[in-house]
Amino acid sequence: MKMKMEDSVAAVEKIIGYTFRNKNLLEEALTHSSYPESVSYERLEFIGDAVLGHAISNHLFLVYTNVDQRQLSLLRSANVSTEKLARAAVSNCLHRYIRLKTHSLAEHIREFAAAVEQEKGRAIVLYGGAVKAPKVLADVVESVAAAVYVDLDFDLKKLWVVIRGLLEPIVTLNDLEQKPQPVTMLYEICHKNGKKVDIRHSRNGDKSTASVYVDGELFAVASSDQKDIAKLDAAKSAVQKLERVLPITTTTPDNCKGLDGTFEIEEPKQKLYALCGRKKWPTPVYSIERDEGTPQNKIFVTSVQVATPDGTLKMLGEEKSRVKDSQNSAASLMIRALLQGQLV
Repeated sequence: MKMKMEDSVAAVEKIIGYTFRNKNLLEEALTHSSYPESVSYERLEFIGDAVLGHAISNHLFLVYTNVDQRQLSLLRSANVSTEKLARAAVSNCLHRYIRLKTHSLAEHIREFAAAVEQEKGRAIVLYGGAVKAPKVLADVVESVAAAVYVDLDFDLKKLWVVIRGLLEPIVTLNDLEQKPQPVTMLYEICHKNGKKVDIRHSRNGDKSTASVYVDGELFAVASSDQKDIAKLDAAKSAVQKLERVLPITTTTPDNCKGLDGTFEIEEPKQKLYALCGRKKWPTPVYSIERDEGTPQNKIFVTSVQVATPDGTLKMLGEEKSRVKDSQNSAASLMIRALLQGQLV
C-alpha cells in the first residue's frame, strides 16, 4: 500500500476502534469503483448490506420485546437507510478517506457533508435533509462493516461490538412516532382538507419516477435510482407545497356529523381496534394531549396513533368532557382518515 493509504487505514482503524489483521480489507472498503487499478468495495458492500441489516435486526429484537414485526421492520429500515448510513459516514469523518476519481461525486459528498454539519444540534434527520445523501457514503459504511465482519472470521456478535458506535444515534421507536414518514404526512394533510392523493410510479432505464397527484392534478415529481427514495422525495416536496397553500384543518362529510357538528362513528374504538387487527397492524395507541378545567367542568383532548406500512399516522380528537368520549373522537377521525386515504 502507498503511504497515503496506510495513513487512511490507520485513521479509520482509530475511528472505529478496531485494528485489522488483514488491512487490505479496509483498503478495499474505502475504494470506489472509479479509482483506477484498485479493487473496489463492491463485493464487500454486497455482504455489508446483509450483515448490517442482520446486526440491527438482532439489536431491535432484543431491545423491543413487545413490538410486533411491522414496527421492527420500520425501525430496521430507518436505521439502515441511505440517509442514515450516509450521515454516519460524515459524522465519523469516513468520507475524508474514500478513494475515488469522479469530480462530480466528490463535489456531491462535500455539499452533503456541509449540509450535515448544519444539522448538528438539531433533532435526528430520518428522511433526508437539504442535500440528498450520496449513496457512496452509505456503501462505504456497509463495506467497512463487512471488512470488520470478514476480519473477525464472520463473528456477528463481535462485529456489533465494533460497529455499533459508528451507527449512533440509533433510531428509536419514539423517533419514528415523533417524525411521521413523509408519505404518511402527505396522506394526513390531504385527509384533513378533503383532498384525494394518488402516488404513481414509472421507470425510465435505471431511474424510477414518483408522481404525486392531488385531486387528479400533478402536484410533485421526484426521480431516483431507488423506487422508495423517489416516493419519499416526491412526498416531501408535495407536503412542503401543501403546507404553504392549504390550511391544516379538518373537514367533515355531512353524513358523518353528530348533532353538534362533530365527526362521529358508532363504537369507533372497537372498530379501529378491529380494523388494525384485520390489517395486522399494531394496536392503536391513545394519549391524553390536554387535561384542563375544574373537576366539574373538565376538557380532554386525546390523540391516537396507528402504525401503517408507510409510517405512523397520528390524529387529534375534539374537545370532550370525558376521557372515553375524547378517545372515541380521535378514533372516529382516524377511521375517516384511513378510509379517505384508501389505506383500508
